[in-house]
Amino acid sequence: MAFVLQSAWMGLSGPLTTQEALSGIFGSISLATWIFLLIPQLILNYKTGKAEGISLAFLFVWLVGDVTNLAGALWADLVPTVIALAFYFCLADFVLITQCLYYNHINARRARQASVASTATEEEPLLTRRRSSDTLGLPGSHRRRSSARSGGRRDSLTKILEEDEEDGNAWMRNTLSILGVIAVGAAGWAIAWQSGVWTPTPEDGGDLDEAMKTALGAKILGYASAVCYLGARIPQIVKNYRDKSCEGLALLFFLLSLMGNATYGASILCHSVEKDYINTNLPWLIGSLGTMAEDAIIFIQFRMYSSKPNSSAIE
Repeated sequence: MAFVLQSAWMGLSGPLTTQEALSGIFGSISLATWIFLLIPQLILNYKTGKAEGISLAFLFVWLVGDVTNLAGALWADLVPTVIALAFYFCLADFVLITQCLYYNHINARRARQASVASTATEEEPLLTRRRSSDTLGLPGSHRRRSSARSGGRRDSLTKILEEDEEDGNAWMRNTLSILGVIAVGAAGWAIAWQSGVWTPTPEDGGDLDEAMKTALGAKILGYASAVCYLGARIPQIVKNYRDKSCEGLALLFFLLSLMGNATYGASILCHSVEKDYINTNLPWLIGSLGTMAEDAIIFIQFRMYSSKPNSSAIE
């Protein structure tokens, strides 16, 4: 994502055109999106204490893509801020992968312990189990069982209503989070522009020849990272399909990914639609647009595999 951020650090000073302003704003929003991207999944894993829902293959391939971008940033000798952000993304990927591996290890060990305990319970003498069931024939036990079933129905209905309320709150939180990221990105652009940190990059600047010298190596790494980003989603899509579930995935994580890719592509197209400029940025455009299509598939899976109340839940 380091090359994705390159346009976000192109300043906008002096007389601005609408095209330059939009390019800078979209680039800054994209930058803010990438910074906050992994936080929702980290928080969800921490709250639930598990990470079975996310594909490790997805994360590892994504890490390869970020490492490729970091290498490209160093090769192209981009500004230190871009290199630092590329390193940040690699570090964030590493933290998320480490968290997932930790929770998977802990939960697998607990599952083995539970299996051993279950085996020990099955080997208990039958007399012990009979004694525990002696109360089934006592007067009033039938009424207690009936009331328990009735209570179970009420509990199930209450649970369904609580889940619906939680879904509504989750969508509200996601919406507010996205609006917050947009506000942070736009404010960051305004501050950088007013302070002179950003300067508009002319389409026919004097450094064009120098840029063309590094374009080949950057383009190779760009296509490599695009392939990684496109391929990373496939294991997650396959896992969701096999499990028929998206449980354990943070929807906001994929919403931010969609917004980050959309705003990055918009920042490129707003800056220039000249053929040479588009060809130079083609790898990252392909990676962004392709990833958006795959994220759309995951959104469909969220909808298809969302938990729905059925008859057995209220019987």
